[in-house]
Amino acid sequence: MFRTKRSGLVRRLWRSRAPVEGDGETDRGTHGSGGCCMGKTTKVAKSNAGSEAELKALTHSILKKIKEKQLEVLLQAVESKGGARSPCLLLSSKVDAKVGQQSYSLPMLLYKVFRWPDLRHSSELKRLSCCESYGKINPELVCCNPHHMSRLCELESPPPPYSRYPMDYLKPPDSLALQESGERAHWCVVAYWEEKTRVGRLYSVQEPSLDIFYDLPQGNGFCLGQLCSENKSPLVQMVRAKIGYGIQLTREPDGVWVYNRSCYPIFIKSATLDNPDSRTLLVHKVFPGFSIKAFDYDKAGSLQRPNDHEFTQQPRTGFTVQISFVKGWGQCYTRQFISSCPCWLEVIFNTR
Repeated sequence: MFRTKRSGLVRRLWRSRAPVEGDGETDRGTHGSGGCCMGKTTKVAKSNAGSEAELKALTHSILKKIKEKQLEVLLQAVESKGGARSPCLLLSSKVDAKVGQQSYSLPMLLYKVFRWPDLRHSSELKRLSCCESYGKINPELVCCNPHHMSRLCELESPPPPYSRYPMDYLKPPDSLALQESGERAHWCVVAYWEEKTRVGRLYSVQEPSLDIFYDLPQGNGFCLGQLCSENKSPLVQMVRAKIGYGIQLTREPDGVWVYNRSCYPIFIKSATLDNPDSRTLLVHKVFPGFSIKAFDYDKAGSLQRPNDHEFTQQPRTGFTVQISFVKGWGQCYTRQFISSCPCWLEVIFNTR
């Protein structure tokens, strides 16, 4: 039977859908247990044959209505798992789809099929700043590219209220003023560590968004794989190989967000995620595909230097966010300090 290119693209897309718990294909890095505080995910039981067939028929019928070039864009994003830069997939936001008794908008259906089968509501999502629909309210056409979205990381308990102090110098620096004064207009610097040893130079960040990765098909940024490391520890080498697409660090109007692009959890400690009076800040576990506001400008403006032992031991001024790949540390782990983690980052904010 003669098969069109469009039909072939649709079949490839369906084969690349996100696995559901119980089908034997679930990425072991997507879910997990343990950790003090984490992005919560709900495991979805494998659907019965009837609902699976209904979802397949619905998805096929919708995809066949999409232009061939747009199908190619979607396929590029889905097959590369977001590793390849893909343009926006602008489709009508008014098209609804119904699976069983549940109705979904077209974007929600594509997000569920190709990224998060357990997704329930759009309030669980955060659009990435690289997307054309970022910051727009109810546009006629909305980006439906599943890899232009991230899942919001919910904390197990919200941080307590903060007291206000006049510390305006902690707010994001005025880049234009820095340029006029002849200073380098960076908003943060990033250091990469393997256990207690820093590897490579400090990476100065001027652009609003930075990819930090070990191996990425397409992308510019801080490539950890190009750094020369003399560490021969099997654990370090194992974790280094799992960094993969790494993280995306983005400076946005409300703070600094971290998006986990890898296939394994990352772990984050920040003074604005917890009680600033605590002597030990919690380490937050962030699953693949999730975003977390790692540094909040408004809360930072209310804080004095945190009491946390690891932070007070640092010689640098200003505020720091610590991020470990794959392995956690702190109260819930055998590693008490981040310097015991195989591969980790230190993000130091420019507070001048």
